[in-house]
Amino acid sequence: MSQQISLTKDEMEARIVRYGELVPCRTAFIDAHTPGSDKKENFTIIGGGVSEAADQHVHITETPGFNIGAAGQPPFCRNSLHTHRTAEVFFVLSGTWRFFWGRHGDAGEVTLTSGDIINIPTGIFRGFENIGTDYGMIMAILGGDDAGGGVLWAPEVIIDARDHGLILGENGSLYDTKKGQALPDNIAPMPLMDDAALARIKEPSVQEFIPHYVARYLDLMAYAKQGPVDVISPDGLLRDKPGFAIDFIARGSLGDEMYQIDAHEIIMVAKGHWTLAYEGGSTVLATGDVAAIPPNLPHRLVPSMSGEAALYRVTSNDDPAGPTWTEGP
Repeated sequence: MSQQISLTKDEMEARIVRYGELVPCRTAFIDAHTPGSDKKENFTIIGGGVSEAADQHVHITETPGFNIGAAGQPPFCRNSLHTHRTAEVFFVLSGTWRFFWGRHGDAGEVTLTSGDIINIPTGIFRGFENIGTDYGMIMAILGGDDAGGGVLWAPEVIIDARDHGLILGENGSLYDTKKGQALPDNIAPMPLMDDAALARIKEPSVQEFIPHYVARYLDLMAYAKQGPVDVISPDGLLRDKPGFAIDFIARGSLGDEMYQIDAHEIIMVAKGHWTLAYEGGSTVLATGDVAAIPPNLPHRLVPSMSGEAALYRVTSNDDPAGPTWTEGP
């Protein structure tokens, strides 16, 4: 076992992003002016994520091999069709969300509610929409320190955005003509995906998609009575090697003793309040809070009050970030 470390309270607080202190960006992506998508908010919690905006606030810049972010949207606001080169995993923190996929977003869809998790495979156009009655939030884990280098948008999204004043440069940056901005002379517009690339976009059926890429909160709560639930890993409920592993923890899943691991551990509270005790102090994490625990720090996690309590724990590993892993030759 590696040598133990300790942190002061101030050092630990610098590694915690509180839900109530999240700083939104309302112009993070190319569809920020497009009607129906113009009210969404983007949050970069650990790492810069895939934001295309120069003014995106990043809470913690140091990445553990993946990025943590969030999307907040009012009712019936949607995120436009896009794809990624690395993993894009969401769990619903609040609200009711419709996730849809396919070249035109009509190959299939699934509705998720608070606590549910979805691991959207690479090579698939996907979008999501808050279909609830209140503002909702989904938390995101993106594979790779650079989150795959950015978003790949469906051609019609880029075209529609130009009509509403936003141009995406080939450098991945946005230019807002409504603010008098223009592409620099040495920067070309982001090229549209060609027919050959579009033909490779996968369109799995609902029957192919949901069993392999979606896990429901109530099922996870049942499994968690016997210990931490392996949600995403080569042997998990959702089998994948995205460059990190995710497990689910509820009241009683862990013992009261301190433990340490030699990997980065990101705690994302889904329900309730948890006491995080560590070598050097303790603090309470609430729903929506994110804590980055460094390797070899002895710590424990215990619900701090009665009622529902659950969290997702994301750990780094040696698997490379890249296309969705499928078992077989």
